[in-house]
Parts: sequence; structure tokens; C-alpha cells
Amino acid sequence: MPQATATPTDSPSVPAVPEAGARREPPGSRTRGPTRGQGVSGGSGGSGSEFAPLLRTVREQGLLEHRPGWYARGIIVNLLAIAAVITGMVLTGGSWWVLLLAPPLALFSTRTAFFGHDAGHAQITADRRRGRILQLVHANLLLGMSQEWWNDKHNRHHANPNHIEKDPDVAADILVFTRKQAVGRAGLHGRLTRHQAWLFFPLTTLEGIALKIYGFRAVFSRDLPSRDGGPRRSTRARAVEGGLLIAHVTAYVTLLLTTMPPVPAAVFALIHQMLLGLHLGMAFAPNHKGMEMPDEETGKGWGHLRRQVLTSRNIRGGPVTDWFLGGLNYQIEHHLFPSMPRPHLRLAQPLVRAHCRALSIPYAETGLIESYRQALTHMHEVGEPLRAAGAPAE
Repeated sequence: MPQATATPTDSPSVPAVPEAGARREPPGSRTRGPTRGQGVSGGSGGSGSEFAPLLRTVREQGLLEHRPGWYARGIIVNLLAIAAVITGMVLTGGSWWVLLLAPPLALFSTRTAFFGHDAGHAQITADRRRGRILQLVHANLLLGMSQEWWNDKHNRHHANPNHIEKDPDVAADILVFTRKQAVGRAGLHGRLTRHQAWLFFPLTTLEGIALKIYGFRAVFSRDLPSRDGGPRRSTRARAVEGGLLIAHVTAYVTLLLTTMPPVPAAVFALIHQMLLGLHLGMAFAPNHKGMEMPDEETGKGWGHLRRQVLTSRNIRGGPVTDWFLGGLNYQIEHHLFPSMPRPHLRLAQPLVRAHCRALSIPYAETGLIESYRQALTHMHEVGEPLRAAGAPAE
């Protein structure tokens, strides 16, 4: 649920790129073009000259114009679906059958996250105030996740995707993404790293809960932004966010305890939050895992076009894939044009693909299952040195 990220100009000021250590994509996963280290490190004409013609074409075709009607319909349908699930929870009268409603609630909660994401990128409206309100409603009130915390984190990711030192999404934590990060990990962290490919999807079931915890800490802890490098927020902004987060928790707990006994309520909440996290993980995992991670030196000549294209992966599919992944399956187009409305991403794809082909820039696109295989294979390879050394679990 990111902040409104300005559409790149002809000379985007987005910083340099990521760190070395990522594996090469397997044959067939990209369109024909130079492999890593062959014709991708030079800017050949400067950062602006490669992107400017594409940006001009996209603007001329009206693909950056907003689609408020499309979003209004989608948001209304999603809210009605959530209301229908809540009605079902009330009508079950506390029966254990109510647990069958946890999966659809998780499904529509993920749609809520997608709309919050788009609102933060100014995809829904150019009016910053309205966009902020939309995001606050979807993120803080409906999901219990901090808008500003996510905005700061996600904008840093967009500015430097896959940059080991600048992208918070690939910072070493429970999971690591380069062999350099894996060096010296022992104890519980070492065990997790050795088997992180197998543990990845089980761990994503905790993502929904983790996002809430990080958000609450960011809003209610005075000194927190220092850990994440985020900006200090005004007292008023924190009060608004905090009030909505408390309202979410209060409403959520009240709903559960008034529609079912405590034990089923706890089980329902667990299923709902775990499936929400899993769905979010399934949408995020294919986007950058296993893609290029150059360091400051190897990515020095990259402009906005190469920085975003070479670190991102698209997922093939149709309307079902678009719906399930919330448009994030067009990750390359989304990173090139963050404020482009979701329904326009598929229309921009042929233009971006052709432009990359003309410049001999690899354009990664694969199926959903294959994308998971590539991402998990990369994570498995990162943990190989620890497995080979038989590092003791201290």
C-alpha cells in the first residue's frame, strides 16, 4: 500500500541499482537479449535517452490517465463481498461451519490490500488528499496496517529494486537473498537460511500478522523510524493512523466475539490471517526474487529503464491471473510507471516489451508456477554454502 510515487520524468532521479550475487535466469525465461554481464551494464546513451521514447509513447496513448470509474466499481464489489461474508458470519450463529468463511474473507482482504497499494501509487486519483483517504480506509481501517510505514518502505523498494543496501525488501532478516548475507549465520537463523526455500511459503502465512505488528510499532513507538530509516511523522498524522488502527482491532475483535464463541473466534482469526499472508506472499514472491542484483559498480550505468526492467519479472496469464495477483503480474510495467492505473498495465506491456527488444534489454516473463520455481531455486542456492559446510546450529 505505497505512497503516491511520481511518474518518472524523461530523466528519472531514481537512484542506482542492486547487488551482485543473483543467479542467472534459466534459458527461455526471458526474451532474447544479452545475458548478465553482456550489454546490460552500460547506459548506452544515458539514463534518460533509453526511457524517454517509451514514456512519450505511453503518454500519447493515454495510458497514464486515471480510471476512477474502474476503481470505483472494483472497490464497491469488494466491499459488498466483505459485507456478504460478515453477514454469513452472523447467520451461522456460532457454529463451527463459520470457519468456512475465513478463506473468502482472506481472499477479499487481499483485494483490499491491492486497492490500498494502488491508492498509494496515485493510480486511482491524482488528488493526493483523496488518494490518502482511500489508502487510510483500505490499509489502516480495513486491514490494520500502517499507511505511512508501508509507503516509506515501499517507495524505497521502488527507487532501488533488489539493491542489497537500499531495498528494504531484500535486507537480511528471517530470509536472506545473497550468499554474502548468508555468511556467518548460525543458530536459528542458520537453520532457517539452510532450508529457507522449503520454509518460504510456510513463513509467508505470518506476513499478514507481521505487517500489522510493524505498522503498529511505526505509529505508536516514538523512536521507531530510525530502524527502518523512515521519516518522522507529525503528531496529527500519527493520531489519525493510530485511531484507525485501534478502530480496526476493536471492530475485528468485536465481530469475532459477537458472532462465535472464543475458541472458534481464535481459530477463525488464525486461518484468516494466515491465508491473507500466504496470498500476499504468492503475489509478491514472483516479482523480484532470483532476478538481477547488481551492486553500485556493476549497475552504475543503468538508468531508470534498465534498473526497473532487469530486476523485475512478469507473469503470463489472463484475467484470472490479473485478478488473483492484483495486477502485480505486470511487475515490469508497474515499476516503470508506478502511477499507471492497473487496467492499463496490460495495454502498456506490448509497448514495453517491443522497446526492450529494440534495445536488446532482457525482458523476463514466465508462468506463475515457473516463477515460483525460479524464486525458490535462487533462495535454495543462497543457502547452499551453509548446507555444504554443515554449519553447526549454535
